[in-house]
Amino acid sequence: MPYHWTDTPAGPVVLTLQAHRSLPRRGFAAVILIISVMFALPLLAFSGKAAFWWLLPFFIAAVWALWAALRRSYRDGYVSEQLTRDADILTLTHRPARGAAQSWDCNIYWVRAEIHKTDGPVPQYITLSGKGRQVELGRFLSEDERVALFVELNQYLDKAQR
Repeated sequence: MPYHWTDTPAGPVVLTLQAHRSLPRRGFAAVILIISVMFALPLLAFSGKAAFWWLLPFFIAAVWALWAALRRSYRDGYVSEQLTRDADILTLTHRPARGAAQSWDCNIYWVRAEIHKTDGPVPQYITLSGKGRQVELGRFLSEDERVALFVELNQYLDKAQR
């Protein structure tokens, strides 16, 4: 699951959510290596000829463009949220791919979790409300993951509010 709970006796309860990475770092390197070899094979047919030097910059540009696009995709996909309980205060911190982190806090006894099956920007949209605001949680998770998270979050809130 792209989210996990951390409950240590010495520290606060923390729920950490991260976007799923379908291509790990080693896979990133493997893709670049495979594409480089695949591009280089036809280029080798021209080795020792003047055409080799005309084609080489295009080969280098294509590999560089793939590398830059994958790297940008990696940077854009890094989104995380952290829900922290410290005493009676529940704090949600959203860290977007670009820009400053956004934070919301509320007394845990007033927090209410809701799931909007169809009337949100994504199906099974989870929101937390309290202190006069409504904030989203886990928008980047899959639909099944949001449903499972909602069940666990409701159980946690029910237990904490008693």
